[in-house]
Amino acid sequence: MERLLSTTVDSPVGRLTLVAGEHGLRAVLWPTEKDGRVTLPGSTADVAASGSASQPAARQVLDDTAAQLREYFAGARREFDLPLDPHGTEFQRLAWQVLRTIPYGTTITYGEQASRLGDRNKSRAVGAANGRNPISIVVPCHRVVGSTGSLTGFAGGLDTKSWLLQFERGERPLPL
Repeated sequence: MERLLSTTVDSPVGRLTLVAGEHGLRAVLWPTEKDGRVTLPGSTADVAASGSASQPAARQVLDDTAAQLREYFAGARREFDLPLDPHGTEFQRLAWQVLRTIPYGTTITYGEQASRLGDRNKSRAVGAANGRNPISIVVPCHRVVGSTGSLTGFAGGLDTKSWLLQFERGERPLPL
């Protein structure tokens, strides 16, 4: 089983935990992360602190991710350029790929995301896949809204989703 490295980064939306392996970024986790939402190795022993002397590629991914998140929150980055290694079903990975095509500062509906996958009737399945998106912010599931434009379902919480959308629109969101 692949050994993963992790580190934390402070952000305006709370302390985020970054997890990477030799193939890329595996997860960006919320401070209030629910157990089982994201698939990682079976035990905490399989995820080591980034200070580990092994796995220079994973350490580099963590460093690059932290730097790019700092740039994003400073308003200097709109797209992330990182090797990604999300684990999920084939349908989840396809749904997450669509998320990466949503431009900064814009939103689409779950139905539109499902249409981009070829079946508008799969909007609930898309919502479930987005709920398991392991790479929050970098893979921007916060840019997907309900059919009426309402904010629905977000692992980081609806206040955080609202904050991220306001931030990307150039508004000054209130601190969380």
